[in-house]
Amino acid sequence: MTPQEDEKKYQIGLSLINGVGDIVGKKLLAHFGSAKAIFKANKNSLEKIDGIGKVLIDAILNADVLKRAEFELQFINKENIQHFFYGDKNYPFRLKQCIDSPLNLFYKGDIDWGNDKFISIVGTRKASNFAKQFTDVLIKGLAPYNPVIVSGLAYGIDIEAHKAALKYGLKTIAVFAHGLDRVYPDAHTKYANQITANGCLLTEFLSGTTSIQQNFVKRNRIVAGLSQVTIVVESPTKGGSLITADIANSYDREVFAVPGSPSEVGSKGCNYLIKTQQAILLESAEDIVKAMNWDLESKEIQQQLFTDLTKNEQAIMELLSEKEMHIDAIAEHLQWGFSKVANELLQAEFNGLIISLPGKIYKKCIF
Repeated sequence: MTPQEDEKKYQIGLSLINGVGDIVGKKLLAHFGSAKAIFKANKNSLEKIDGIGKVLIDAILNADVLKRAEFELQFINKENIQHFFYGDKNYPFRLKQCIDSPLNLFYKGDIDWGNDKFISIVGTRKASNFAKQFTDVLIKGLAPYNPVIVSGLAYGIDIEAHKAALKYGLKTIAVFAHGLDRVYPDAHTKYANQITANGCLLTEFLSGTTSIQQNFVKRNRIVAGLSQVTIVVESPTKGGSLITADIANSYDREVFAVPGSPSEVGSKGCNYLIKTQQAILLESAEDIVKAMNWDLESKEIQQQLFTDLTKNEQAIMELLSEKEMHIDAIAEHLQWGFSKVANELLQAEFNGLIISLPGKIYKKCIF
């Protein structure tokens, strides 16, 4: 075993010591400098650290976790899994800012952790057709800015976010509430394989860990902590998505929510977040772009967008490139009947290309 692998064994082992969580682990690291040094510390040196009591000192001194850590090290090497430790310089920088960020992270795949545009998209497992379509349109609108899409591979909004990211050529991260020796739910295994080739599967949990309820909450803090922005597309008032939004707010990250009908149970959580000013109302990708001050060359973005537009969409976008226009003026300029222009404008608005204003006025979204 190389010195680097030997240290990794102690790093993995540190999180296995009973009572050594993320915050305490970082306190120990700050004092001793390395995971191995913590295991080699004597009682007198441990007693000098504020907040480290007798029970925890005994747990550290009597820890019998290195065999399990060595087994995990063998597993990640065999499965071509990469490992981050909190002290590593390439540990995801936004997650590192969070007080309770994991000591260990394991990932399979390839991702640019230096990308400054990470967006987390979450929502109910029982997503409506509207929410699924909105997720697709939203990610299509964000695609020119090349963000990394983060979610949890669950049914509903999570898997729709991953699928849309893959569809529009974006990298995506699926954060697990269990080890990388399995995929949950099983039905999403094929998507997990695609994500490995176009992003990564990420977890803090060792192989053999099952998906118990508390692990989903821990998973949610990673989803929130990785990103600049967390978006809740659809959620009832009780659910993991609202927990993720609450965590993102505690990290002082931007939270957006998509409004819905007050009569729809699946929209009540998002409406609550907006009503209580815990989230910003989200209508289109443009809202994210403006809030984040993303700035790319507009010609480059337009070129990317136009390759995916229909001829009718291109005509509308070119016409609205200079100013807002009334629907009658659009119909007159394009020489379309009212029914056709109304349908094309509705589809363009749904695709996030234009915005309707009061009085049947339309304007192009700013990309």
